[in-house]
Parts: sequence; structure tokens; C-alpha cells
Amino acid sequence: MHALRKNRPLRRVVLAGAATVSGLVMLLSLKPHTPPRIAADPAPAPSGGSSSSGAAGGTRAVTGETVRTRWGPVQVRVTLVDGRITDVTALARPSGNSRDREISGYAIPRLRGEALTAQSADIDTVSGATYTSDGYRRSLQSALDTAGRRTSSGR
Repeated sequence: MHALRKNRPLRRVVLAGAATVSGLVMLLSLKPHTPPRIAADPAPAPSGGSSSSGAAGGTRAVTGETVRTRWGPVQVRVTLVDGRITDVTALARPSGNSRDREISGYAIPRLRGEALTAQSADIDTVSGATYTSDGYRRSLQSALDTAGRRTSSGR
């Protein structure tokens, strides 16, 4: 005799309910994936507009414009040595809440790496950080324009 016969509907209801509750408990116990923490650039107070400072040996630091994005301002400073990008520092980034800080924390280092590799503002958007990526790219391009290096393909 089978345990789930039609003449025992209450047993089927109890088993279906227990299975549903068990499934919900397992679903609710799942933790969302969080990306690994990456040491991010320090975020000092943003300065307005573009400025540059020269140093001996062809080293030059140029600050890009502050780009207002949906989630907050983005601004970068580019260090050029003999015309090559050697460093990009984020001076301002979206940080209004913990989610903004988390997104900026993983996007900014990736964008920096892309800029150093590409040696231009022609860099890819980081998935999940579209607005931050766009602001970073625009601020980087304004710094390169100020330095006399127009290198973007106009993304």
C-alpha cells in the first residue's frame, strides 16, 4: 500500500506543507555573495575644476573635473611621467551609503587598472557600476585633455 494514496489527503497536505517550509528555510538561510574587499584609494575631499602641477623629470599630476553621477560625484587625478599614465587616484567617488561604498570599492581599482593598461580614457565599464564607470571615464578624459593628451575614442 502506497503512503500517499488518495484516501489519505491530510497526509499529503502535511507532507507538502513540510516540504514548502523546509524549502523556504533553506532559501532564507542563503547569504548574498559579497566580493572580496580590495584596498581602495583614499578618498580625500573633492576639489573643484581641473588643476595641474608640474615637477622635474617630466612628471605631472593633473586633476580631472568632478563629474556628478546619479549616485554621487566622481573625480580622478592622473599622474603622467614623460606623457605616460603612471597612476590614477580617485579623489571623489560615490559613497552615500554602504552599497555605494561597496560598488566603488570594487569598481575603482578595476577602472584604475584598465586606465593604466589602456594608457587612455578608452576603458571598459565595470559591470554593476555603470554610473561610476562613466563618471570615472569622463573625469579621466578631462584630466588628459588638460594635460594635452586627447586619447579617448569618444565613448
